[in-house]
This record gives sequence, structure tokens and C-alpha cells, in this order.
Amino acid sequence: MKYLNPLTSFYGRQPSFRILHFFFLLLAFLNSKLVYSQTDTLKSITRQFKQYSEHHLSEKLFLHLDRPMYLAGETMWFKIYAVDGTFQKPLDLSKIAYIEVLDKEQKPVLQGKVDLLDATGQGSFVLPSSLTSGNYLVRVYTNWMKNFSPEYYFQSPVTIVNTFTNLGLKPNKDSAAYDIQFFPEGGNLVKGLTSKVAFKITDKSSRGIDADGYLQDKSGNKLTTFKTQKFGLGNFTFTPSEATAYQATLKLANSKVVTATLPVVYEQGYVMQLTDVDAGQIKITVQTNVTDQANSDIFLLGHARQNPLVSTYNRLNNGQAEFTINKKNLAEGINHFTLFNSRKQPLCERLYFQQPHHQLAIAATTDKTTYTTREKVIMELSTADQSQAATPANLSLAVYRLDSLPTTTPPAINNYLWLTSDLRGTIENPEYYFSPASPEVAQAADNLMLTQGWRRFQWESVFFKKSDSIQFVPELNGHLIRGKITDRQTGQPVPNMATYLASPSRLVRLYHTTSKANGAIQFEAKDFYGSREIVVQTGLPQDSLYRFEIQNPFSDKNFTTQVPPFTLTEKFKIDLEQRHAQMQVQNAYFKKYASRFKPTVTDSMAFYGQPDEKYKLDDFTRFKVMEEVLREYVPGVQVRIRKDGFHFMVFDNVNKTIFRDNPMVLLDGVPVFNINKIMAMDPLKIQKLEVITSRYFQGTATYNGLVSFSTYKGNLDGFDLNPNTFVQEYEGLQYQREFYAPRYETTTEKQSRLPDQRNLLYWNPQVITTSNKQKLEFYTSDKAGKYLISIQGLSKTGLAGSTNLIFEVKQAL
Repeated sequence: MKYLNPLTSFYGRQPSFRILHFFFLLLAFLNSKLVYSQTDTLKSITRQFKQYSEHHLSEKLFLHLDRPMYLAGETMWFKIYAVDGTFQKPLDLSKIAYIEVLDKEQKPVLQGKVDLLDATGQGSFVLPSSLTSGNYLVRVYTNWMKNFSPEYYFQSPVTIVNTFTNLGLKPNKDSAAYDIQFFPEGGNLVKGLTSKVAFKITDKSSRGIDADGYLQDKSGNKLTTFKTQKFGLGNFTFTPSEATAYQATLKLANSKVVTATLPVVYEQGYVMQLTDVDAGQIKITVQTNVTDQANSDIFLLGHARQNPLVSTYNRLNNGQAEFTINKKNLAEGINHFTLFNSRKQPLCERLYFQQPHHQLAIAATTDKTTYTTREKVIMELSTADQSQAATPANLSLAVYRLDSLPTTTPPAINNYLWLTSDLRGTIENPEYYFSPASPEVAQAADNLMLTQGWRRFQWESVFFKKSDSIQFVPELNGHLIRGKITDRQTGQPVPNMATYLASPSRLVRLYHTTSKANGAIQFEAKDFYGSREIVVQTGLPQDSLYRFEIQNPFSDKNFTTQVPPFTLTEKFKIDLEQRHAQMQVQNAYFKKYASRFKPTVTDSMAFYGQPDEKYKLDDFTRFKVMEEVLREYVPGVQVRIRKDGFHFMVFDNVNKTIFRDNPMVLLDGVPVFNINKIMAMDPLKIQKLEVITSRYFQGTATYNGLVSFSTYKGNLDGFDLNPNTFVQEYEGLQYQREFYAPRYETTTEKQSRLPDQRNLLYWNPQVITTSNKQKLEFYTSDKAGKYLISIQGLSKTGLAGSTNLIFEVKQAL
């Protein structure tokens, strides 16, 4: 009898073949599981990153100041550009921008709210004489941006000198103060793994310093030498042999020797090295000495401005792996590369700068290079894309006199959007990194990426939802006035309470909201301009039991950027005296023009629209008692007297009946819930009366008609509000000043004895270019010297550009 071999397959093959076949199948199965796991992890990283980006829209603001240095008493003019932080295109999302001038202690000395229309806004500050001389930071942000780090906000230094006070001029002297920092590529130094280490040495003004140096271990052995390259930046490569402190010694150009300690060396970890292979590729090498991870999977995500661009994975082979990235897959500007393990934990990170080519070319010319005083300057402007095709753009333009006074370098919009907005700290001469491509420029840019890179989010927020809740919503239609209502006795929040906000005015506006569970209240105050009183109330007799609080809408977050140090030396004395005299003359002769404001474009109609009944009381016989006025002239409102006093009942014109409950009664837009007080008012103070004779809905509120009384000046005219009503002065949006510059078109105007000491010749925040050349003109002043034309702008397609032009003014013979 023959027995069937149990190892024989159903095809009758020999055991050795069947066993081999089984192992091949098993290997293929395991490999497919491995590939699936790798792919799944990679997709998960990319998917969660996209989800985070979709829920965390990035807004960027750029501010163009008319000049970088001011005297107290002068006017600071500015324009704001709003862009999508991912795609750099104009973003018409937020309708309000917040601008602050902060002192060296990060305390606001000036604050303003600016109306944004079509992703731009403009405004001004008159710098008060109370400001001390020094460098300040101007920062700009939106309500939505307050949800994130203040490093997101636009911020730029500006110099203000108060020549009304003792300037405290000091002898010319350089003070020694240096900042030395080291930055391992990828994040950390790891024992036994070769790393590139970038370094940065700056003075107290954040300017780079030239230096030579060497690295030594704890025994004093020299390991390597190095020297700074551009702007006090440089790098060197070394392999730490032990987890100990290494010291660097640097010799400065003035022969001063300084020392600094490198960051801590870890026993185990990962290092990343990025190499620019050629014009088309970069290589990223990864090393690790973590024994149980020497053959594990690693994942690389390349992203720019929260937009995922490259995602790939590899397997470490004895602690090493390599990625090759095609530059065509990267974005212009700053790209981030983040390395993850299979648990989606970030291991290393590196920044790479790809020089932008898609920029707005601004061509600006003047009809002459040299002018005399009080002469017309004719400018021609055009804008084009990188292929020289005409591209319409929105520009801002300033023309100011150059002098020797200390200033900070003003930012350019293209440099800001592509570079400095995605880096931390002060960047010296950002324009250099946009110079024609060369090995020197590429090396300088890479050193910058190594020393000043940062990320706008935490990976824990992406993968593990460890993010702060969104507290501030975008202001899509107007300024949001936020506050809180609490119980006076217990301090507990009052939920679900109907609350009203109004501001006494000839323009009738009423805002309504219902408090949330935490007592929060929020009113969307559209077209709220200037400093005005606001009145907040619930309309209940129990108002005495409630406390209202209106929150400060400005950010209370501090940032890491330091205000540059400020010193006035004796060499500036003559220029400061001249500039002070010029400013005094201008304010004396042209002060009336500084108070001219552009009319605001607002809806003059009341919030309830066209009334059903309208009465101008001067058109009728005037009565001395309000009850007689209503009974004689206003058929839509019936006056009833009950035990608690007067009541109004409005005729419902829709249903042809009478509302039994009181309507919403307003005086200059302010709700009045006690009809007796209105009836006690002198009717001769009332100019007009309007009535809505139907049920009116405002958000979640329903009114049984409206009766609106208006005084002649819209100021309540002595009407006593309920003493429990909350009243506060509140600063609304800025009114826009009109920039004034004299014109000298006739001989008489040119020969006018009125002095013209303007330092700022021209400011135009709204220059719109088309496919044709744009022509502008302005006049020089009585001050000879060199003048700078500064132009910034952005196209609808997101092309940003800037340019400067210099001309000279000489005294007329």
C-alpha cells in the first residue's frame, strides 16, 4: 500500500518546492502588509495635515508705512494689504484690521481699527507729543489672527523722535553687546552622528558681525574652524563624540574674543542633512543611532505655508536613509521638510528656500532726475508679471526726503510674503536673498533657513487635536464688540439673556444678541466709526442685578521680537533741529488740512429700513406734551394708560389688528423700555418720529413694531438713562484723513510767501494700474535734498512687488 506524503501538494509537487512556494506566498503577503502600512501612515499624515490647514485658514497682513522715521507731531500714514497666507493672493475675508504702535516694553502707545475693503485698508496716526524718543514696533492683525501665535502678526520697527523734549544726545560711541547662537541642522546634535551646525552672531542692533572661530571639546582640543559668511551667519560640520558640552571661541573684527556653548548633545536621536544637488534636485539624508529603530520606516512631508507638496517614505538601512526631491514639486519661497516615524512623531525638521520668480515688476520713471523747489514732478507707472505681460495691480506710493537721521529698514511686500513672514526674528537686508542666483546668495539663504526658521503650528495640534479652541471668529461684515454679562451678586455668567447695544446718534443703529452659556455677548457693529458712547442693556427691571463688561478688542499677546535699541548721538543734532523746525512750520501753517477727513461711505438709513410712517414734527403744530403729539399726529401708535403708567400699542398693518404688547421704542437709536420716561420728555426736543407698523425681526429678536424718536443732534438731549444701564466710551473704526499737498500750477502760487517745509511730498495709498501706463504728479517743496519714491503693491493674482526711485531737488536760482 502506498501512503500519500502529507507534504505533497494537490498538484503532486515535491515537498521542497511546496515549502519554497509557501514561503514566497508568506513573504509576498507580509510585504504587501508592510507596503500597505507604510502607504496608510503616509496618507494619514497628509490627510490630517490637510484637515488642519482647512480648519486653520492662514491670513497675512502687510503694512506699508509712508516712511521709516517720524518726529512727534507728524502724521504716520499707512496702507494695509490682506492676503491668503497659503497662496499669497488678496484675501477679502476680514473686514477689520487692528494696528498698534508698541514701545520697547510692548505696551501700546497708539491703537486703531481700520476698515478693510477688497483686501486693503488705509489710515493714519497723528503722533502725540507725549511719546518718548525711541524705536517702536508697529504691528497689524485681524480678529481671526488672534487665535494663533502673535508671531503671525505683521510687525515692523519704526523710529520716533520727540524734539519737544531734551533729546539726551550722546557722544558717538559703539557699545559692545553680542548675541551668539548655534542651530544644529534638523534640530539636535546626536552622539556619533555627523551634523551641520549653523551659527549666528549679531550686535545689539541685530546686525551681523564678521568673526573667525574654532570649536573645542571639554579637554580643549580644537575640532574644527569656521568663519562667518554674509550677515554674521555661517555653518560648519562636525561629529560629536560624546554627550557633553562643546565650546566655540570667536574672534571678532575688532579683535575682541567671545565664547559660547553649543546646544546639548543627545545620546540617541536622529539627524537630517539637506544637500542642494543641482538645479533640479535636492537630497535629504537621515541618520539615527537608535538601535531598535535602525531598520524602521520613516516618512517625509514637504509643505509650504500649510500646503502639503511632497509626501514619501523610506526604510532605514542600518540607521541610514536617503530621499531625493524634485524642485519642481516645491513651492517658491520657504519649504518645510518634516521627518516622522511610524507613530507620526516628528523627528527632524529643515527649511529650504526656493527663490521666487513670480513677482510683480513695477516700472516707475520720473520726467527728470533733478528738480527745483516748487516744481511739478510727473511720474509714469506700469506693472507686469514675470513674462512682462501687463498686470493690473493695487499700489501704494510715498515720496519723502532722505536725511542722515537714524532709521530702521522698511520691509518690502514681496520680501515679506515670500521670506520674512515665515521666519522668526529680525532679518538683515531681506532684499539680498532675492538677488540674481549665485552660489553666494544660495549659501546665505541656506544659512538663514538654518538659523531663523520656525513653524506656524505645533504637530500635536495636527495629529492629536491638542490645539487651543477657536475663540475669535473672522469679522466678515464689521467690527465685533465682545463682552460678558454676569450676576452682580454671585459673579456667575448669565446665559440666554437678550441684550442690546446702541450708540446715541442721528444714524439709528441697534444691535441685538443673546448671551451664551458662559455669559458671552457679541455684537456685529457695522459702519461704527469714531469715538462714541455705547449703551448696553437687557431691557429688564432686573438690570440692577447684572454687570456688563466690554472686552478690549486688541491682542494682549506678547511676541519674541525685540524692539531694536535706540541711541541718538551728537552727529544727528543739526538734522534733528532742521527737521523740528520744518515740522513746526508745517503744523503752524497747514494744521487745518491735517484735520480733513474723507466722508465715510455708510448707509444713512436706519437699521429698520424705510419706516411705514414718518413725521417731521416741525411740519406740524407743536405741542408741549408728548401724549398730545402721539394722539394728534401718529395714528399708527395708540397710547394707553394702565396701572404702571403709559403703554404704546402699534397697529399691525399686515394683519389689520393691534399689537397688545409694547413695541421697541428708541430714542436716537437707544432702546427705552420705560414708556413713562419718553412721555415725560419735552416734545420740542424731538425732530422726527418714525414708526414700523408690523412685526419686525432682528436676528433672534422679535419686536411688535417700532417707534423711533430722534432729537435734533442725535445726542439724547438730556434724557436720563436708567442708572443701571451700562455706558462706556468706545473707539470705533478710524476716519480716513485726507493727505494734503499744495500745488504750484501758477506763477502766483509759486511765488507765494507761505512756507512749504514738507518732508513728505506725496502719499497715495490707492494707485490702481491697468494695462496702460498710470500717470501721477505732485510738487516739490522748499526743501532741497534727495527724495525717495517708495512703491509697494499686489496684483489680484497674488504677484507682489516693490521698487524705489531717487530724485534730487535743488534750490531755484
